[in-house]
Amino acid sequence: MGYRIKSRIWIESENNVLLGEGRVHLLKAIQETGSLSKAAKSLNISYKKAWQLLDSVNKSAKKPVTINSIGGKGGGGAELTEYGKSLVQVFDEINKNCWKFLDNELKKIERI
Repeated sequence: MGYRIKSRIWIESENNVLLGEGRVHLLKAIQETGSLSKAAKSLNISYKKAWQLLDSVNKSAKKPVTINSIGGKGGGGAELTEYGKSLVQVFDEINKNCWKFLDNELKKIERI
């Protein structure tokens, strides 16, 4: 019989979520598409929800996570700041290390 551990991690700042899996997916989608609205569409979430998640991240972070340009005839856009890119990278590393740890811990159950 094979067992699996299920877990999700997130990073909070004074009871506000800075990063979690959903927020990181959104940030990666913004980086890929160059637009909050396109990122929201690619993740099948509303623009309002995407905006709320991004606003929450920016309010919880030490520095701005995105640079936004206002729409208009040529359209607006969004991109991650260097700080934002670093946050995503570090979160991915933490998540990966967490899964390695949990997989090793699971071996204790399998040995019983």
